Amino acid sequence: MSLLENNSVVYKEVPVGLPTEENLEIVTSKVSSSAPEGGLLIQVLYVSLDPYLRGRMRDPSIKSYTPAFSTNEILYNFGVGRVIDSSAPEFAKGDIVKSSITQFTMYQAVPNEGLKFFNKVENPNRFPLTYYLGVLGMPGLTAYYSFYKIGEPKKGETILISAASGAVGQLVGRLAKHEGLRVVGSVGSDEKVKYLKDELKFDEVWNYKEISPVEAIAKHIPEGIDIYFDNVGGELLAAALVGMNNYGRIIACGQISQYNIPNPEDRYGIKNTMLIVTKRLKVQGFIILDIYDKDAETVTEFEEAVSKLLKDGGFIYKEDVIDGIENTLDGFIALLTGKNFGKVSVKVST
Repeated sequence: MSLLENNSVVYKEVPVGLPTEENLEIVTSKVSSSAPEGGLLIQVLYVSLDPYLRGRMRDPSIKSYTPAFSTNEILYNFGVGRVIDSSAPEFAKGDIVKSSITQFTMYQAVPNEGLKFFNKVENPNRFPLTYYLGVLGMPGLTAYYSFYKIGEPKKGETILISAASGAVGQLVGRLAKHEGLRVVGSVGSDEKVKYLKDELKFDEVWNYKEISPVEAIAKHIPEGIDIYFDNVGGELLAAALVGMNNYGRIIACGQISQYNIPNPEDRYGIKNTMLIVTKRLKVQGFIILDIYDKDAETVTEFEEAVSKLLKDGGFIYKEDVIDGIENTLDGFIALLTGKNFGKVSVKVST
C-alpha cells in the first residue's frame, strides 16, 4: 500500500465578517492509495462554492436549516470526482460520481456507510462535469423549482432578478425568457450588464453600483414588477416592495448582501412590509434541500427539461471555475463580494 500526498481545505474557526486564512487553511497530509473496505477512493475533480456555505460557518449553538460545520474538519459541498479505487461492487474504477459531501481535498476516502451519498454521473450528452454543480445541480434546481412553483409565471409578465449573473439568477432569466416574460436584472459591473443583455437577451439590466434601486426600478420597470426573484435582500428588496404590482410574487432565495455583517443591528431593516398586505403579495422562502428529499418528481422534471434545453443549444450558462484547491478562499471571497462572474466552482484535479 502506497500513500498519496493530499492537500485539503480545513475549516479552523468561525469567521467574523468575510472568511480569512485563519478560518480556512490549506493542510497537507497523506492518504492511502487503496479504498477503505467496502468503500471508495475518489480523486476529486470539482467542488462547488455556494453562498450558503457562509451560513454554515457559525457557532454550532445557532440553529438553522443546515448544521454548522465542525471546526478542524475538511470543508465539503456538492462535487464531482473519479473513482480511482473501489472495494464496493456498485462502483468501478473510472466511474464519475457526484455527491453533496464531496470534500475540498485532492483525494477522498469514502467508507461503506458514506456510499449512500454518492451517485454515478452517466452524462449521455457529454456536458461539462461542472454543469452537475450548476445548471444541472443544486443551483439549477433552485432556479427551476422556485421560478415555476413559487413564481407561477405568466407570459407577458415582468420579472426582476437580483444577482442576475450568478449561478441561480442567470438560469432564472433564461427560463423567464423561454416562457415569454419581460426580464430585468440587477448586477454589479458593466461587464455583467453587457453579457446579460447581449448574450442572455435580458430586456433591461442595471449596475447597482451606479444607480439606486428606487431610481433603477422607476427607470427600467415603469409597468411594475410581477415577480421579484430576491437573491440579495437589503435595500433592493425594500425598493422592490414599492415597485411590485398587486398580486405579485416575491421568491425569497437568499440575502447575500447581509451574510457578512456580523452584528444583526447593522443589517438592513425592511420597514415597508405593510405593502405585502396592501398589494396582496405572495412572499415565499424555500430550502432546496427539502425538494431533493420530498419531491423526486420535480427533480426528475427539472433534470429532463434543462438537459433538453442545453442539448438543443437554447441555453448559455456562464461559469467561473477557480483553478487549484489553494485558491478556494480567494474564490469564496469573490463569490461573497460579487466579484465572481457566473457559477463558481473549484477545479481540484483533471
